[in-house]
Amino acid sequence: MKVAIVGAGLLGRLLAWRLLEAGHKVSLYDKDDKAGTQSAAFVAAAMLAPITEVLDAEAEIYQHGIAGLSIWPQWIKTLEETTSVPISYAINGSFLVSHRNDSGDYQRCVQRIQAHTSVDQSSVDELNRTQLETLEPELAMSFDKALYLRDEGCIDNLALLKALEKRIVDLGGQWFEGQGFDHLTDTVISDSFTDFDTVLDCRGTAAKVDAADLRGVRGEVIRVHAPEVNLSRPVRLMHPRYKLYIAPKPNNEYVIGATQIESESEHPVTVRSSLELLSALYSVHKGFSEAEILTQYARCRPAFSDNMPKIETLGSEGKLIRINGLYRHGYLLAPVVVNETLALFNLAPSTWPEIVSALTPEDALA
Repeated sequence: MKVAIVGAGLLGRLLAWRLLEAGHKVSLYDKDDKAGTQSAAFVAAAMLAPITEVLDAEAEIYQHGIAGLSIWPQWIKTLEETTSVPISYAINGSFLVSHRNDSGDYQRCVQRIQAHTSVDQSSVDELNRTQLETLEPELAMSFDKALYLRDEGCIDNLALLKALEKRIVDLGGQWFEGQGFDHLTDTVISDSFTDFDTVLDCRGTAAKVDAADLRGVRGEVIRVHAPEVNLSRPVRLMHPRYKLYIAPKPNNEYVIGATQIESESEHPVTVRSSLELLSALYSVHKGFSEAEILTQYARCRPAFSDNMPKIETLGSEGKLIRINGLYRHGYLLAPVVVNETLALFNLAPSTWPEIVSALTPEDALA
């Protein structure tokens, strides 16, 4: 089977890799470079947080997030063995903390997690300072309690994207940098993809022009190098206006951001946002005062109105399949969404058929 994939972010790369491994011919098209520097996947914290996501998401996100955690280890092992690119990856827990003035917000979140019927409560522990000091000594310098979520962690997204790039090329995938498509319609498919059996639309927010229900949700992130900080697990700080997250990366680098902003602007990070994020960061660990700011990015993540992913078969011949709407759950849900797409080609078992639908030609082109 010959497959064209339009969009080389996280989903596009993963699908290209899995299809190539299965023996299919794949061509990858993207306006971006091979590093993916303009993608949401490139700047993401790449947190794997199925438990904390239940605070603002449907129960399915937790269930399929846990399923994703069971897939990532083998995928990462395979990529490391075939590319020799080391990919930092750990599911050794995360922490939910707050300062004393914000203890009310913290306690409400703890209660909601502990009361959630979907969550495996054996993976949730409330720690005192002594217990916290044992697991994350430098975090105990600023907090006297924390909620420890065992089934959470993060991935080194930059290493993962690099490994996927290398493996796709090594497997013979054709990669067309700087070549994207503003629209994917029946006419475009018939004119530009005549030789392909299937076209997978993985354009993320760029697909808004063809998907009326799709929107972008702005995220602002700052990446720092902090030699004086040694945190080994992701941290979420409860705050009156937002939930700050800190995701550790190799070489004492950390990605800092907040959950989401309902805006489609990709203008640079504002002074106000930068000041708020950095001041909150300093309150978590004083060692961040000497950190070097490496990058500040604002990117939009694609989301449908229900904030759930969708796999849609489009067009009069069903040759076009749109995979989109990962919202802020990109790295968490990607394995399950990828496998659900592959299930359409009998290449993986179906575990989430509810996200798959077929649109009429009229709907597809609305």
